[in-house]
Amino acid sequence: MSVTSALHLNFRGEARAALEFYQSVFGGDIILVPYGDSLPGQDPQEIVWGQVQASGGFHVMAYDVQHTLEWRRGENEFYFALRSADADEITRYWDALTDGASVLVPLGPSVFSPLYGKLTDRFGVTWIIDVVVPYQP
Repeated sequence: MSVTSALHLNFRGEARAALEFYQSVFGGDIILVPYGDSLPGQDPQEIVWGQVQASGGFHVMAYDVQHTLEWRRGENEFYFALRSADADEITRYWDALTDGASVLVPLGPSVFSPLYGKLTDRFGVTWIIDVVVPYQP
């Protein structure tokens, strides 16, 4: 199997505009998944997950940070995303990265992936790690 990585940008209410801008610059396909009614207290038009992926290799992911989480422009604006269709491969990377890490979301099922987790490694880099499944709008 193979693993892919991408920069995952964090916004407060600007993810849609940012992804639309990046698509206008780099081209490619855009996916925007709004929070909808899935998270009380969150603007249903804000983005729970989105991405722009262009055939030339450009790939960026983004979301609007939940209002219940701390976020400050210029301090915690990105995650490093690690993705694969292979659950065993994702679990191996997760297990290795947890050495000295702070686990923020334990690796397990989520509403959008059979395996998803978030941790900050011992060097202060926050990773989101998941098993990729086809997006079904």
